[in-house]
Amino acid sequence: MSARTTTRRRQLGSTLRKLRARSGMTLEEAGRLVGVSKATVSRYETQAGPVKWIVVDALCREYGATDAEREAVVRLAKDAKQQGWWSSFADSIPESMNLLLTLEDEAVREDHFSCVYVPGLLQTRAYSTALQKANEIRLASAEIERLVDIRMKRQEILTRPNPPQLWAILDESVIRRVVGSAKTMKEQLARLLEANESPHITLQVLPFSKGAHSAALGSFVILGGSESALDVVYVDFHTGSLFLEKEEELHRYRLAFEYLRAQALDMEASSSLIQRVYEEL
Repeated sequence: MSARTTTRRRQLGSTLRKLRARSGMTLEEAGRLVGVSKATVSRYETQAGPVKWIVVDALCREYGATDAEREAVVRLAKDAKQQGWWSSFADSIPESMNLLLTLEDEAVREDHFSCVYVPGLLQTRAYSTALQKANEIRLASAEIERLVDIRMKRQEILTRPNPPQLWAILDESVIRRVVGSAKTMKEQLARLLEANESPHITLQVLPFSKGAHSAALGSFVILGGSESALDVVYVDFHTGSLFLEKEEELHRYRLAFEYLRAQALDMEASSSLIQRVYEEL
C-alpha cells in the first residue's frame, strides 16, 4: 500500500468502479467515450497515481451518475492530494506514521485492541513522554518532546466537529502496567475514565480472568472509511509497521475484534475495574 494513497483516493477509485459497473461499460468503452486509454480508466479505479478532475467529471456523465453523485466524486478528485496538518513534519517522521496519520485523519471510525500500552489517541502527555523515554534507543529531550507533540496534536481528531467513532479494547495488563510513575499512571487512568464518558468513545477492558482469547494477533487498529471496503488494518511491531487491506486479512481482524468485544467487560464494568486499579495505586 503506497504511503501516498489517501482514503479519499481509495474512495474515489472504489466509487468510479461501482459507477462504471452500474452502467455496464467496459474499461475500453469508458475510455473511448472520454478520450483516454483503457489503462487510464483502470488506473483511476485502482487508486494508482494522480487524477484529473475534468476526466472524472466526464466519466461520471458517461456513466449516467446523478448530479449529486457526480459532484461528490469530483470533489473527491479535487481533494485527493489534500495535505494534512502533519505535512510540516513529513521529512522527519517515518513513512508508516505519515500514512497512519493520513488514514486516521479521514477515518470515520477506529477499532483498537491494545495488549501492551494505552492507545496513542488516549494517552496523556506524561504517559506518552514516559514511553518515549523508555525507548531502548536513547532520544534527545528535544526529539522526545517533538514526538509527544505530534501525538498530542493527533488527538485533536477526537474533539473536532465530526470525530471518528473510537472503540478501544484494552487488555487488563495495559491498565496495571505502571508507566512512568504511580502519579503518571493515575493521571492516565483518570483520562481513560473520562474518555469512557464521551459519546464518541467506547472503552472496554479484557480482564485476566478471561484467560486465552482471540488476540494472538497482538495489538492492532482497524481504520474504517465511509464504506467497509475502505477499511485498513494497522499493525505496529517493535521493528516496524504493517498496513493490511486484502479482504481475507480484513476479515480475520474484524472477526478477532468481534470476539474481543464479546469477551471484554462492558463499559460500566470496565470503568469500575479502571477505578479500582486507580485506587490501588
